[in-house]
Amino acid sequence: MGDNVSDWNAVRPTPAPLDESLYSIDEEAFEFMKAQTSIEDPEELKKHIMAVQAEAYAVRPYPCIRRFAFISLKLGRLPAYNQLLALGKERSHAIFLDIGCCFGNDIRKAVHDGYPIENCIGSDLRAEFWEKGHDLFKTDPGMFPVPFIAGDAFDIAHLAPVDPFYTPPTTPTPQLSTLTSLNPLRGHVSAIHASAFFHLFDEPQQLYLAKALAGLLSPEPGSMILGSHGGLPEKGMQPSAFRKAPMFCHSPESWIALWDGEVFKKGTVKVDVILEEQVRKDKPPAYLGQKFHLLVWSVTRL
Repeated sequence: MGDNVSDWNAVRPTPAPLDESLYSIDEEAFEFMKAQTSIEDPEELKKHIMAVQAEAYAVRPYPCIRRFAFISLKLGRLPAYNQLLALGKERSHAIFLDIGCCFGNDIRKAVHDGYPIENCIGSDLRAEFWEKGHDLFKTDPGMFPVPFIAGDAFDIAHLAPVDPFYTPPTTPTPQLSTLTSLNPLRGHVSAIHASAFFHLFDEPQQLYLAKALAGLLSPEPGSMILGSHGGLPEKGMQPSAFRKAPMFCHSPESWIALWDGEVFKKGTVKVDVILEEQVRKDKPPAYLGQKFHLLVWSVTRL
């Protein structure tokens, strides 16, 4: 996907201004952010979060940044999260990749909850957001030494699709800190998190990405991909307030069929999907009556 100004303006309407009323943080998220930043006063923490938000929104005005999705503990609230944590504790060298990681907030949550930091790696299109993550959490690469790789998931030099592995890879497990692309991880990754990611793309691109991520996944039973993104009760297109063209959305049934039979051989994975209806307060008035559905899912190798 292109990321220059002309590409952005071609698909996105004029970005909405930041809106302080969208700020909301529940007790669990507040306690996590307090522990991470050592800012105990709620108002001071809010000011800090909003300052970093404004800087990040100036880099690229993504709707998820505007609505403070980065403090929602998205990964930690997925049904398969405990399965992810168990992999980190029970499997030696269980590599965890967060793709489309933005500030790295979900990796930090997993590490906070016990996932071995030395087995984590993040990737996103733009390195600026990872750097803003250090600002948000008041760290530097020495304090939070998780490797980050900037790259376009559609660039084969960064992530080239290969068939899923059904036997262990013959290549050695790479040292994460030495990587400059995701390709050496083929067949070695125990868990991949991809939230608010697939719905950015059309149907063929979503299949392409699914195949690309599947090629990274270890064939060992229990290896998993999990996430959440926009969906619909029936597969199709949905008008979007945040792009000029409608957004393609899978249904639970089509999402299961994509992974079990199209990406992986039929019967070699277990796909769990639920469809949640959500209220979005950040939509413009013309879209406030529109229902928004979220696919919440995991794919586990058998």
